[in-house]
Amino acid sequence: MDFVTDPVDRCLLDDWQRDLPITPRPFAEIGGKLGLSEAEVISRLGQMLGSGRITRVGGTCAPNIVSASTLAAVAAPPERVEEVAAIIGAEPGVNHSYLREHDLNLWFVATGPDRAHVNMVLTRIGARSGLRVLDLPLVRAFNVDLGFRMAGGGGKPPARRPVVGAAIEPGDRPILQALTSGLPLCPRPFAAVARDLHRSEADILARIRALSDASVIARLGVIVRHRALGWRANAMVVWDLPNGAIDLAGPLLAAHPGVTLCYERRPVAGIWPYRLYSMIHARSRSEAMDVLSAATDLPGLRGVRHRALFSIRCFKQTGALISLPKESAA
Repeated sequence: MDFVTDPVDRCLLDDWQRDLPITPRPFAEIGGKLGLSEAEVISRLGQMLGSGRITRVGGTCAPNIVSASTLAAVAAPPERVEEVAAIIGAEPGVNHSYLREHDLNLWFVATGPDRAHVNMVLTRIGARSGLRVLDLPLVRAFNVDLGFRMAGGGGKPPARRPVVGAAIEPGDRPILQALTSGLPLCPRPFAAVARDLHRSEADILARIRALSDASVIARLGVIVRHRALGWRANAMVVWDLPNGAIDLAGPLLAAHPGVTLCYERRPVAGIWPYRLYSMIHARSRSEAMDVLSAATDLPGLRGVRHRALFSIRCFKQTGALISLPKESAA
């Protein structure tokens, strides 16, 4: 499953990870550009969804704008990893969960409509596991628009645009939840979303265009499952920097080739001092270490204490929880 040899599938994966046409028949428009019928585009995407190469065709949202999220971690004893991972994964608001090489070995992202919901998720996980949950909220993002090229390496995201939270209107959350859950693979996916939400297709399309223009929707397209496509040497690198030093180091690290995500998080005094986080997604450990070695020579990062926490196993990878079911049905 590592290599996508079919040139059409490679184009679907390479060229449509963002900028999905916000039109009544987006798959027909993609097909027109690739010389395929609408039905063949839908069929190919369905096959890649079924094989685990992609998680969905849909959207990702700017963090902590329309909903809340945090990165969290627990130190699970080796004999309890499966048990604790199951406790974490049972929470609908947990959308990513990984085993990493560190005493703090189970890392996950908790999401929800608001911070109170996220707090409840963390509290339940702590109570059910009997372990302390480290809460590491986002302070600011330098690059969270993750993309992958089938030729290798992280796809370079477009220049970041400011997020205009004021563009969000009442009733947008269920639309965004539909996008983060995944569009139906059918000729008129936005019409299907409209029917579920008892709204018109034109209304849904207008709101998605407005939210995309405002960067509330960070990316709309094919969301790939990177490990299934060969990016298995993935390291979360954390950097021990004072707050003032991140203004210089953060943007430089975010733009460094091979760094696929970069953000600042709040540390935990006496336990976890790291403020700056970056992700390296690579096809081999040596490739990842080459990227990290070059990053350590960036201005602001020379001689800075850091740790590379390589992923060992992915337990869960889904879209964020933005809207509760009763809200989506309203």
